[in-house]
Amino acid sequence: MAQHGPATRVELPGQVVAWSVGRIDLLKRLLTDPRVSKDSHQHWPAFVSGEIPPDWQLFTWVAVTNMFTAYGDDHRRLRKLVAPAFTARRTAALRPRIEEITAGLLDRLAAVPDGEPADLREEYAYPIPIQVICDLFGVPDHQRDPLRRAVDGVFATTNTPEQALANYNLIYQILRELVEIKRAEPGDDMASVLIAARNEDDGTRLSEDELVDTLLLVISAGHETTVNLIDNAIHALLTHPEQLALVRSGRASWDDVIEEALRYRAPVAHLPLRYAVEDIELEGVRIAKGEPILANYQAAGHHGERADAFDVTRADKEHLAFGHGVHFCLGAPLARLEAAIALPALFERFPDARLAVPAEELETVQSFISNGHRALPVLLGG
Repeated sequence: MAQHGPATRVELPGQVVAWSVGRIDLLKRLLTDPRVSKDSHQHWPAFVSGEIPPDWQLFTWVAVTNMFTAYGDDHRRLRKLVAPAFTARRTAALRPRIEEITAGLLDRLAAVPDGEPADLREEYAYPIPIQVICDLFGVPDHQRDPLRRAVDGVFATTNTPEQALANYNLIYQILRELVEIKRAEPGDDMASVLIAARNEDDGTRLSEDELVDTLLLVISAGHETTVNLIDNAIHALLTHPEQLALVRSGRASWDDVIEEALRYRAPVAHLPLRYAVEDIELEGVRIAKGEPILANYQAAGHHGERADAFDVTRADKEHLAFGHGVHFCLGAPLARLEAAIALPALFERFPDARLAVPAEELETVQSFISNGHRALPVLLGG
């Protein structure tokens, strides 16, 4: 898409047409342009007029009222409420728990019989971030599996309208139940902190819808993207053994692996949606007021020489995998920490790991948003 010009018109489900922008310099410019908004309630005429139904496959992405979609002062207010969950101190304090989760998963993988493949997406990349974010926000054990399945549905862009609407209703049922549980029995977790903020100042700091939508944002974004980061990094190293050898020899670091994996396969390929607040000229392309825009983070990482090569020694690993500007991901340090623990631990425990099927047989998730594999079967032994 990036080769088609500065912006490419694409068709989303429901025949919604949007602009995909993936050239890194132009995308950075758009992501910091006050003439670009994420607030569909203000700046997407099709949404405001009721043309976008609740069974649209991307409805959850555009209808929520949280810092993901907020504009201007509302964005600053909502981001300030969530920021305490992801301070450097709180993130660093999670290290022992991440190490504990990782060690337990590695022990389970070690019990897999020789010659039997293990799905490292399902059995390793997934459990680490979802356990961490559920611990951080106090999600009860009985809600974790249903919530995970519902979040998968939010990212699945091939759902039918009926499936999309059912999933939309399900995820809000789960989250409203979580709020009820935490109201009745507050804990030392961030869901309880947000509920306390909701109760202050007669609810003027945080509405009930903003509370639930904020939980949806941090819990879903807090694990799905990190799953893909770990998945893609493992896949890249197994399919590029010479790069893994560079890390093992000390000629490259695990931080190099993480940043190159983020550049090479952005965990979110396309992020919906933004809207032109007024007409915008982009190198001869006119994005008209009210037209929707997709941030093409996958294309943005593919710039410069040999962009399609996975090279941990690359000098320029610039990417936009965590966004850019005021909407830069608050959880980026946590995602990097989880990967920095999970990756070396896996390859130290299983130095002879290899893909169980030819790389070309692996299938990707059914989404143009989430960028990972449906499964990652690996033989862990010699």
